[in-house]
Amino acid sequence: MSQLAIHNPATGHLITTLGADDASTVAAKAARARAAQHAWAATPLAERKACITAFRAGVVHDLESLAFTMTRETGKPIKMSRNELNGLLGRIDFFLAEADATLATQTVFADGGMTEQIQHTPLGVVANISAWNYPWFVGCNVIVPALLTGNTVLYKPSEYATLTGLEITRLLHKAGVPEDVMICLVGGGAVGAALLEQKVDGVFFTGSYATGARIAQTVGSKFVKLQLELGGKDPTYVCDDANVQVAAESLADGAMYNTGQSCCSVERVYVHEKVYDQFVQAFVATVKSFKTGDPVAEDTYIGAITRAPQLDVLQAQVDDAKAKGATLHTGGHRGTGEGNWFEPTVFSDVNHSMEIMREESFGPVIGIQKVGSDAEAVKLMNDTRYGLTAGVFTPNEARAKAVLEQVNAGTVYWNCCDRVSPRLPWSGHGDSGVGLTLSTYGIQTFTRPKAWHLRKA
Repeated sequence: MSQLAIHNPATGHLITTLGADDASTVAAKAARARAAQHAWAATPLAERKACITAFRAGVVHDLESLAFTMTRETGKPIKMSRNELNGLLGRIDFFLAEADATLATQTVFADGGMTEQIQHTPLGVVANISAWNYPWFVGCNVIVPALLTGNTVLYKPSEYATLTGLEITRLLHKAGVPEDVMICLVGGGAVGAALLEQKVDGVFFTGSYATGARIAQTVGSKFVKLQLELGGKDPTYVCDDANVQVAAESLADGAMYNTGQSCCSVERVYVHEKVYDQFVQAFVATVKSFKTGDPVAEDTYIGAITRAPQLDVLQAQVDDAKAKGATLHTGGHRGTGEGNWFEPTVFSDVNHSMEIMREESFGPVIGIQKVGSDAEAVKLMNDTRYGLTAGVFTPNEARAKAVLEQVNAGTVYWNCCDRVSPRLPWSGHGDSGVGLTLSTYGIQTFTRPKAWHLRKA
């Protein structure tokens, strides 16, 4: 059996080694999930909900140890690990509260002896290839509604968050979900590729555009449900009438939270020329106040970079910006010593010739660009192949809506950023992907509609 080594990104030290799946074990697990799906779909929704309710209780009971495990294997600051787990509880509550009404058979026409109904039936076997940056959020956005709707799940957590993936699986089994209904796969890209070769009915992936494009090519001819959440280069515009200090503090947090390793991190900031200098000063001061340190320390805000190869990406963007004339205010270097570290980095005087304003950074690196008008801001915000989120800071709601209605993004923010709600769909435009999770749409996406034409004899 091949092995998967799990390292602590903050120290580089080995945490443990796990036995990994291979093509034969993936196929066997897929067969088990297929065989178990009919009985799980036939299980009353109330019983499936009871399992998820017990799973929620398990998360609450083990929350501290789960947070520590996530911090140790991803480098996420411990407070943010707790925040993720506590935030998960609200998402589970939403899915539990909305499942009955969302999945109820709908009568859409009844006249005389003819009745027309829409039934929501499960997809079947769902493949979930998940991400490491928010492993509980991203994993459970798929796992929980997929199980509630009667699907079995083949779940491959990221190789950078495998211990967390195994904990999710353990708690679901403990909560009463049968072992063949929720199956975890251990390994890297080769295991994910083997999973895509199986007969599944839906593929849900969160990760990079390059991997998403390969997945789309692999499964395209299979005509199965495909959801790809592929990140972004998310912009925010600060208008000349904004509260500069509030905007700077909010956007610094939006850019640097989770060490900038969020799909919806603020990655580009455009500021009206009238408040530009004031904003840059306030933003830099806020970033300089963030403490970098041991992720398990309670006062750490900036943790480790989870994937070592990302350090090269960040350094290349920094070097490119400096070479093209950007002004560096703080940071700009890798950390010293063991582990994967990069200083919180802020540039002003940037433009769209620079990689920092065009390609996803996925780290604590940000560029701030001056604009002269709302129209210029809209043009620059849309000058991207991505379209996940975008925001505007202004006290004028009409002005914000006028800007945001022109921006190509699946989620837009007024006077806030880097926010996800279970009540709203999570989707993207362009290279940010296809499909969606969350909201009642994110429950129905794990079903296929069955149309009933019923005529009384």
